[in-house]
Amino acid sequence: MNTIYFDNAATTPIIPEVITAVTESMGTNFGNPSSTHKFGRTAKSAVETVRKTIAKYLNVSSSEIIFTAGGSEADNLILRNAVVNLGVQTIISSKIEHHAVLHTIAALKRDFGINVLEVNVDEYGVVDYSHLVHLLASTDTKVLVSLMYINNEIGTLLDLKKVGGLCEQHGALFHSDTVQGVAHFKMDLKETPIDFMVASAHKFHGPKGVGFAYIKKGFGIAPILHGGEQEKGARAGTENVHAIIGMGKAMQLGCDQIDEETIFIQSLKDYFISSLNKNFKGIAYNGNSDDSAKTSHIILSVRFQKEYAMMLFNLDLKGIAASGGSACQSGSNKGSHVLNTILSAENADKTSVRFSFSKLNTTAEIDTVIEVLKGIINK
Repeated sequence: MNTIYFDNAATTPIIPEVITAVTESMGTNFGNPSSTHKFGRTAKSAVETVRKTIAKYLNVSSSEIIFTAGGSEADNLILRNAVVNLGVQTIISSKIEHHAVLHTIAALKRDFGINVLEVNVDEYGVVDYSHLVHLLASTDTKVLVSLMYINNEIGTLLDLKKVGGLCEQHGALFHSDTVQGVAHFKMDLKETPIDFMVASAHKFHGPKGVGFAYIKKGFGIAPILHGGEQEKGARAGTENVHAIIGMGKAMQLGCDQIDEETIFIQSLKDYFISSLNKNFKGIAYNGNSDDSAKTSHIILSVRFQKEYAMMLFNLDLKGIAASGGSACQSGSNKGSHVLNTILSAENADKTSVRFSFSKLNTTAEIDTVIEVLKGIINK
């Protein structure tokens, strides 16, 4: 059975160039980057080369990049550091953030008694910027705003420059979970007033278990992992050299090909939307996920006319991978916290499927998915 993978917002296939870079490193580059002999220096040089590569694409200093085990660890590191080390007493966020942020904020509130404020979002998952201004002006404590760049379930885009500017005006710090955007959208952090952001390599065709945090120069870091002085004292533990090298290769390829890949993936998404609209009645799209100007080209959240309890199961039986929401929620009976927030109870009860695309997909795959959906819906 041929398989079709439309769950790229959950994770992406590792591309051959990255596999080659990782396996070559495993075969030759086994030194500990903290060792002072030749083998250690070679590994250290490889890690620092990747750090410089990432910094170049973001237009920041390499000293501002901290390697982590992925986006969730990076979010935890930044948010906890803001409270423990930087004196943040109030965090402003939203109900539709990734759980790496929501659960971390909840833990910080429990452990340190911080004040947590929720900015309103509309039925499309768009932040109410006027309400954000009101919240920023309503507290005289040190504030951090944590709002994700691209919602991982509905693809809604945050105006990073606008939020960063508002934070600057009110003396607040700004953190954004940018996991869905790195290497898919151009990001110049010299032009965008942002203090902290994160990335995870497996979202852009790199290995799992590796990512990074961007922490603007001037903010000291209190580590959450102790036992060594790696990563400038921000994170103990021997660096995952091979995965870091793979991430660097994936970042390079993604950023160098960003224009043509964006055009291609957007064309796939447009074709899918057109095919859905032509073949099915009552199709709707959660958030603005059918609007190319307001959402990521990678994510399309489709809401069907009624509940199809076995939709994802039946797609899987036909070799088609998609998601009902965030893959991080697999096995949960609570449903999507994002869709439950933005949709009416009636619409939340209907079946929604997130299809997410990559440069490896084709229109022929979309045609196959449409035919399979016809079989499911017309049963």
